[in-house]
Amino acid sequence: MSILEYNGGCVLAMAGKGCVAIASDLRLGSQAQTIAFDKSKVFKLNDQCFIGLPGLLSDSQTFVDKLKFRTALYKLKEGREMQPSVLSHVTANMLYQKRFGPYFIEPVIAGLDENGDPFISAMDLIGAPVFAKDFVLAGTSSESLYGMSESLWREGLEPEDLFEVISQALLSAFDRDAVSGWGAVVHIITQDEIITRKLKARQD
Repeated sequence: MSILEYNGGCVLAMAGKGCVAIASDLRLGSQAQTIAFDKSKVFKLNDQCFIGLPGLLSDSQTFVDKLKFRTALYKLKEGREMQPSVLSHVTANMLYQKRFGPYFIEPVIAGLDENGDPFISAMDLIGAPVFAKDFVLAGTSSESLYGMSESLWREGLEPEDLFEVISQALLSAFDRDAVSGWGAVVHIITQDEIITRKLKARQD
């Protein structure tokens, strides 16, 4: 088992029409042993930026603390909130700095830019980014998530439709992966509000 899969878990981000969704499972495990089922892998950095950090839990906690410090420093220096595209570059830079002893995480970034357009990106553990217009994902159930997301996602999804699509993709993927699941949390980001909902899933 890869060290990235040790604690299990997955994160999925999808773009809609003037909105973006990011979701993760709630399971925390140690290989096949389940430790908790209330551990979200998604963190809010500001009203327009969320980051998901599947991978090794200790590295995820360390990294998000450093990232929160960087975003607070940026706001102090620049006098404005960090945009998701900037956050993506900062994250990639932080990971690449540690490339010889990397953080065992695969970040997924989602947010809305200053024009209200969705932005999603993902990267590997040394910060090589991928930018997409539809969806990005990472974690242990990525093969199942790719198939379901490609089947269900379509262009121009409204917030409620986006919630339905991302939820169905996650719940279907959980049934095919032993080290993720046990519920999920979904964040829908629009220009006016952030909607957070929890999903119930199989508890086995």
